[in-house]
Amino acid sequence: MSATTFGVIVGNRGFFPDALARDGREEILRTLEAEGYRTICLTPHETKHGAVETLQEARKCADLFKQHADEIDGVLVALPNFGDERGVANTLRMSGLDVPVLVQAFPDEPNKMLMGGRRDSFCGKISVCNNLWQYGIRFTLTSLHTTSPASEEFKKDLGSFAATCRIVKGLKSLRVGVLGARPAAFNTVRFSEKLLEHAGITVETLDLSEVFGRIERLKDGDAKVKEKLASIGEYVSTGGIPSAALLKMAKFGVVVDEWMAANELAGTSVQCWTSMEEFFGVVPCTLMSMLSNNLLPSACETDMAGMIGMYVLQLASGTPSAIVDWNNNYGDDPDKCVIFHCSNLPKHFFEDFRMDFQEIIAGSVGKENTYGTVVGKLKSGPVTFCRVSTDDLKGGIRAYVGEGETTDDRPASFGGYGVLKVPDLQKLLQYVCKNGYEHHVAVNRSRYGAAIAEALGNYKRWDVYHHGTNAA
Repeated sequence: MSATTFGVIVGNRGFFPDALARDGREEILRTLEAEGYRTICLTPHETKHGAVETLQEARKCADLFKQHADEIDGVLVALPNFGDERGVANTLRMSGLDVPVLVQAFPDEPNKMLMGGRRDSFCGKISVCNNLWQYGIRFTLTSLHTTSPASEEFKKDLGSFAATCRIVKGLKSLRVGVLGARPAAFNTVRFSEKLLEHAGITVETLDLSEVFGRIERLKDGDAKVKEKLASIGEYVSTGGIPSAALLKMAKFGVVVDEWMAANELAGTSVQCWTSMEEFFGVVPCTLMSMLSNNLLPSACETDMAGMIGMYVLQLASGTPSAIVDWNNNYGDDPDKCVIFHCSNLPKHFFEDFRMDFQEIIAGSVGKENTYGTVVGKLKSGPVTFCRVSTDDLKGGIRAYVGEGETTDDRPASFGGYGVLKVPDLQKLLQYVCKNGYEHHVAVNRSRYGAAIAEALGNYKRWDVYHHGTNAA
C-alpha cells in the first residue's frame, strides 16, 4: 500500500503569538513523517512560518496544492492557535481539490492561559468548521475536539482518515466487470448499472458463451495455460482433483486475466450456478479466490454491488476481502452467527484450506462437474463487514458497515465457514431485513468501520448505516 499524501494547511491568526504557528507546524509535520505519510505544505520561506492567514497566503497555498493535485489524497487543517477561518476556507476553495479534509486543533494547557501561551484553538476550530460548512466543503473531525499531534488518539485519527482518503480516491473512475448473466434464482443480487455509473463506477460485461469460446481456442500446451496451472498448484493443495478439471480452471483463469487486463478492471463478479458446471464442467471458485487474494476482488452470483463492498474494505485496509452469506444462527447466542460460502474466499482468510468439489449443487449436476471450490475454517480475529446496494426505488446508493470478530468456534460444516460475533447482532439483522438488503455481505480482517462510514456517508454522500453508532 503506497504512502498517503496529505496537503497540510497550518492556520494562524495574528492576535496570537506567531511562535505557536511556527512550533505547531514543525510538530504536526514531525508526526506525519513519523507515521509514514507524505506531506505538501508551505515553507517558512513562502509565508510567515509556513502558515496561512491572509488572502495572499491562501492563494499561495492553493497554488501549491494545484501543482500537486494528482498526489494529494486528503488535506489536514492544523490549528496551533485560533487560526484564520477565511484563510483555511479560501485555500480549499481556490485549490479546487475534491478530497477529504481533516480538521485538528491543538489543546491548551491550564497553566498557559495568559496571552503569550494561550492558543484558543478549541474555539477557532468551531469557527473554521462553520466557514467550511458555509463554503459547502465537507470535512472530518478528530475523535476529540482538541488533540495533541503526539497523542495516540491523533495517530489513530490519522490512520482512520487515511483509510477514508484511500476509499474516496479508489472509487473515482473505478472500472469493474460482470462475467455472465445473473443466475435466475438470485433476484437478490440485482443492481443498477446506471446508479453505479452516476457514482463514477463503470461496469463492463462479458457473456459466458464468449468465455467458453475463448477457452476453446486455447491449446493445452499453451505457455499461458501451463503458467496458470502451476500458479493454481502453488496456491492451494489440489490432491484428489482430476487433472482435466485443473486444466479447465487454468484456461478459465487465462481468459479472465486477459479480459480484465484489456478492460482495466479492478474487480469482477461471476455467474456460477449452474451454467458453469453444466456446460463447462468446473466451478470458478479457486480462480476467484486467487483474484481476491491478489487484491482484485471477485464476488459470486454476479453480485456486483457486493463486490464494490469488497473493494471498499480492501481500499481501507490494503488486504484481501471476501464475500459471504449471513448464513446460520450459532446455537442460542444472539450475537453469533455462521458466515459461509461454498467457497471462493481468499487464502488470506483461512486457517488451512484445500481444493474440493461444490457439495450444494453436486447432487444436481454431478460431483465430477463441480471441482474447484476452496474450503476450510476461517481464522479468528477482527472483522469489518460492509454491504453496498443500489436503491433503484430512491435513485441512490446505500450501504451498512460495522465490526465484529470471527471466533474459535468450529461448527460442523463444509465450504468456507466461520463463526462471526457482532455486538447487538439481532438489531443489525432486523435492519438488514427491514430495509431489503441482500443476503451477501463483504468482510475484511480489519477494523475500519468508522473510516468506511465517513468515506461513503460524508464524502460519497451515500445513505449509510454504521452499526453500533446509528439508530436502526
